[in-house]
Amino acid sequence: MNGSIVPIPKKGNNKMEHDYKGFMNDFRIADRFGVKAIEDTYNRAFKEWKDNVEYFASFVMTLNHQIWFWYQKNDTIARVYDSLWRKAHEFGSEHFKGKDATYYFTFLD
Repeated sequence: MNGSIVPIPKKGNNKMEHDYKGFMNDFRIADRFGVKAIEDTYNRAFKEWKDNVEYFASFVMTLNHQIWFWYQKNDTIARVYDSLWRKAHEFGSEHFKGKDATYYFTFLD
């Protein structure tokens, strides 16, 4: 799995939707290769986007949706996503301050 996650913003108001789809596509590819690939994708995305509230919020939302997607389909993968989501959300909850915190929590609400 080479390369990095680089969602390309679209023109107009679809930027966040595109960010979400970019992360979702990366994780759907990782899903095919198993837990190690999912964790690797998480680690690369986290490292790349942890200081950008807009991308990080999309990243956390993607992890949450992946829990839902795998629920009752594959318990092992669902639990991996749950663990990764909890780590990312805890980081975002503590890391972002002021307007960034407001954005983060509003986006994820």
